[in-house]
Amino acid sequence: MMTPKNSYSVAEATKKLEGYCAYQDRCHKEVISKLRSMNMIPAAIDVIVGHLIKDNYLNEERFARSFARGKFKIKKWGKNRILNELKYREISKYNIRFAMEEIEPTEYLESFNALAKKRLAEIREKDLQKRRKKLADYLLYRGWESAMVYEKVYELVPNK
Repeated sequence: MMTPKNSYSVAEATKKLEGYCAYQDRCHKEVISKLRSMNMIPAAIDVIVGHLIKDNYLNEERFARSFARGKFKIKKWGKNRILNELKYREISKYNIRFAMEEIEPTEYLESFNALAKKRLAEIREKDLQKRRKKLADYLLYRGWESAMVYEKVYELVPNK
C-alpha cells in the first residue's frame, strides 16, 4: 500500500497544477488553496502561480467569462448569484465586468421567463400567497434581480 506523498518538488507541483488548470479553468484562489493543501511554502506558491499565469494555464478573465457563461446557461443562475460567486472567488471588478458581458440581455430574459414558468408548473401549492412566495424564493435564490422576480410572480400568479 502506498502512503500519501506529503511533499512535492516545485517541478512536480508545477506539473500537477498544469494538469489541474488544463482540465478546467480555475481562479487564483482555487489554485493557491490546492497548492496549500499540497503543503507548498509561500515562496514556491508564488513561483508556481507565476509560471501558470505566464504559460496561460491560469487566466482570471478567461475563468470569469467561462464561469459566468456556464452558470447562466447550465445552472440558470441570475446575475446577482453569478456576481456574488465571482466576488467570493476574489475575482477583480475589472474581470467581473467582462464576465457579465458574456450574458446576452435577450437570452437572459428568455431564460428567466422559461425558468419562472417551468418552476410555477412544479409548485403544487393551492394558496395564492404561498404559490407566489415559493416561486419568488426559488428565483431569488437562483440570483435573479428582485424587481424582475416580483413583476414576474404577479404576472404569472395574478389575483383572482
